[in-house]
Amino acid sequence: WHFTVLDSPAVNAFALPGGYIYLTRGIIAYLIDESQLAGVLGHEIAHVTARHSVQAMTRAQGAQFGLVLGQIFVPPMRGSLGNLAGTGFGLLFLKFSRDDEIQADRLGAEYSFVGGWHPQGVADMLMTLGRISESSDSRGVPNWLSTHPNPASRVEETSSVIRQLLQTVSSKPLRVKRSEYLNQIQGLRFGDKPEDGIVRGNYFLHQSLRFAVTFPKGWKVQNSDTMVLAKQSGQENHMILRRVEDFQGSLRAVALESMSQTGYRHRSGNLTTINGLEAYLGVYEGQVDGLGAVVGTVAHIKHEKNIYLFGGIATVDSISLFDRDIRSSLRSFRSLSSEEAESILPNEIQLHTARTGDTWQQLAKQGGYDMIQSETLAIMNGSTFNKQPKPGDRLKIVVPGEMKLQERLERR
Repeated sequence: WHFTVLDSPAVNAFALPGGYIYLTRGIIAYLIDESQLAGVLGHEIAHVTARHSVQAMTRAQGAQFGLVLGQIFVPPMRGSLGNLAGTGFGLLFLKFSRDDEIQADRLGAEYSFVGGWHPQGVADMLMTLGRISESSDSRGVPNWLSTHPNPASRVEETSSVIRQLLQTVSSKPLRVKRSEYLNQIQGLRFGDKPEDGIVRGNYFLHQSLRFAVTFPKGWKVQNSDTMVLAKQSGQENHMILRRVEDFQGSLRAVALESMSQTGYRHRSGNLTTINGLEAYLGVYEGQVDGLGAVVGTVAHIKHEKNIYLFGGIATVDSISLFDRDIRSSLRSFRSLSSEEAESILPNEIQLHTARTGDTWQQLAKQGGYDMIQSETLAIMNGSTFNKQPKPGDRLKIVVPGEMKLQERLERR
């Protein structure tokens, strides 16, 4: 057996024939104790021993599934897997039947039990992942939930197997090891890697491309492989940041062409500078399904060898209220010096002992930044949003890896 942790924020675990088991650091952050970790490993081992992975790959021959090589398959893994990435198999997208999943749950519980861990960890792990699927904060795609459907619906069936196992022996000697697990994951990187761009509160910082932007406060910001998206809470106002590919011509021509390709008509615009960078700031009109007529205020910004599209859209009725926020955000786009870029450290998990009055909402804010959704933080700690932590509880929280960069940006 070969076990590998992938440096990816996706909540994922999968198995390959031959005994190769992969977990992402994303899923490790959501597990509560060693018994849950044993449950995930046992579940994935079962897919190999029951030959589910072989059968799924056989069914997939000839099909083309997109592999997310940029984030999921890091360079060391590429070498260890040889040419598997080019075979056309979507290793992260292998899907199993419900019967396969139930069998893997059962075997996973049995493997954990035989190994000395409490088999309840399998059911608890399924409940945690079920809560993720119900929450609004889905971090990382592809994820375990897309390849292991309906975890919550399988808890009852797994629980019957667990009860049978526990009837054969006292549960006292079975290991759970919550404290030991928490000690091991303290300092674990959480979320995106700085070299892929990192969200911290309403900031987006990109270490390798060396730029930073500030989104309006209170907006939900999410980073993906190709773009950064932000949405105003409770409103249908959106912002997007992405790199323009294959551009030619003047900055104005690039701006009009890129917007035209997405169905937007140019209303007005002018060449300008944003923090010393050449930019074209334009206003565009378009139609969006579900919203109707919208207005977009968009800046195309030239930074080093790249051009970035950075803008926002709002309905015609609400653009007057939104335009000031978007223009302020567009004007925040700035270059980072080498020193600033190198100072960006990843967000990480630290441990906190709950005090009287602590709430998930308060604990989700660290250093004045909304580091994580409060609902997600509750799930990470095996709880629900409407059940606040008790004094003395040992909790996982998410903290900034480095505060100095934000402080410098704020002083400018």
